[in-house]
Amino acid sequence: MALDKPYADVPGTTIFDAEQSRKGYWLNQFCMSLMKAENRQRFLADQRKVLDEWPMTEAQKAAVLARDLNRCIAEGGNIYFLAKLGATHGKSFQQMAGSMTGMTEEEYRDMMVAGGRSVEGNRRVGEGGTAQANRQPQGSAAKPGF
Repeated sequence: MALDKPYADVPGTTIFDAEQSRKGYWLNQFCMSLMKAENRQRFLADQRKVLDEWPMTEAQKAAVLARDLNRCIAEGGNIYFLAKLGATHGKSFQQMAGSMTGMTEEEYRDMMVAGGRSVEGNRRVGEGGTAQANRQPQGSAAKPGF
């Protein structure tokens, strides 16, 4: 029986709950393996081969190969584990966050320095604020991936 998830109505937000944890277990385990230098080197040398060693779904593997963090999160990835993937590719957390919003690193930084997105219009799906799905991606970096 699925649990009631009132938080599912928050625009632009995927809550890493027990269901997401189960869904992304192997994806997150793969990301944790990147803490070891030899695993990072193997992955960068032949990404598909290394991903095929893990019992992830094809959708998870495709998201990793596309460097699409939003898709990784939708497939059960946790941003703290996914940060290892970004670091493997030489990206900072700020660069990764910018890519997730469709912004350049500079646009993302400037938005955050200015106080971030307003909560007005972003409390529930359908309110028309800047975090709403119909308003994404924003900024000049319109394609996913970093």
